[in-house]
Amino acid sequence: MIPVPPDPLDTALLVLAVGILYWGFDRYRSRFERSDLLIAVALASGVLSFVFVPEAFDAIGGVLDIERRYIVVSLLANVVLLGFVFHVLNLARRASDEVSALTRSLSVDQAPATDGGVETVFVVIPAYNEGDTISTVVSSLPDSVRGYEVQPLVVSDGSADETATNAAENGAMVVEHPINQGQGGALKTGFEIALENEAAIVVTLDGDGQHPPDELERLVAPIVDDEADYVMGSRYLGVDRSGNGVVRRTGIRFFTGVINVLMNTSITDCTNGYRAIRGSMLERLTLTEERFNAPELIIEARKNGLRLEEIPIRIEDRKDGDTKKPKLGFAVGLTRIIVVAWLR
Repeated sequence: MIPVPPDPLDTALLVLAVGILYWGFDRYRSRFERSDLLIAVALASGVLSFVFVPEAFDAIGGVLDIERRYIVVSLLANVVLLGFVFHVLNLARRASDEVSALTRSLSVDQAPATDGGVETVFVVIPAYNEGDTISTVVSSLPDSVRGYEVQPLVVSDGSADETATNAAENGAMVVEHPINQGQGGALKTGFEIALENEAAIVVTLDGDGQHPPDELERLVAPIVDDEADYVMGSRYLGVDRSGNGVVRRTGIRFFTGVINVLMNTSITDCTNGYRAIRGSMLERLTLTEERFNAPELIIEARKNGLRLEEIPIRIEDRKDGDTKKPKLGFAVGLTRIIVVAWLR
């Protein structure tokens, strides 16, 4: 009896299965990654089933009207590969989140505690390479507003210039991120520090000079008067000198309309970073976004029952330096965070 030569496809699949199992075993013994071991076992089992239970794939091929088994194998392999890619992306995202959390934790530990006993408005200023403007921004803030002491807090977000030094020399509390975390990440650091210091009100403004400090009293007034918990400034109700082009202005108005429909609000400027929030309400907000944080804050505030109010303010053009506003991915980023925050 002439021996039947082994099917080359079966041989290749057996080698592949052994390789996958070895990879999972090596990952587990070196790093104790149980999830990788389980993935390897599942993948190898699937590959071995191609060899030892071929009729199952013949059945799949029949359903899909595919006669050749290797085509079925290729199709299913691509599906598995796509799932594996998503798994790797998820691992990368988790690792990035862990690094961001560690970065913020280290920065929060840098912050000195305030004296306490005085109701304070913390003005959180995220700043990335704003050394040319941060001195003016900090020094222009009043010492107090509506009976509250004003405490500037500059979060230097991986700056490579004199941002931190210039801010500290002008009386700001300063913490630094060793690596850039984005405006949303810097705000989360500032919020955590403000909460630890029992801030009565938290104001956010940019470090580029676009948000005039003389608007501060009008911004906090509705919270002081117990008329609102979250106050947003609007350049479209006030004065817009930001220099945004037609495309960006149109995009802001479009996404503002989307938020109004989804959240039953009537705001006019969803990306404005000049805002005031009642300190005791900050812990209610679930904030995950590192970049496009403004829509997330609005949606979270609305979902958690904060009283929202929008007031007209003046927005100026940058005083110096280069804009940090993203040119590519602006619409994609806003769409993503609006959908995620709304469904969360």
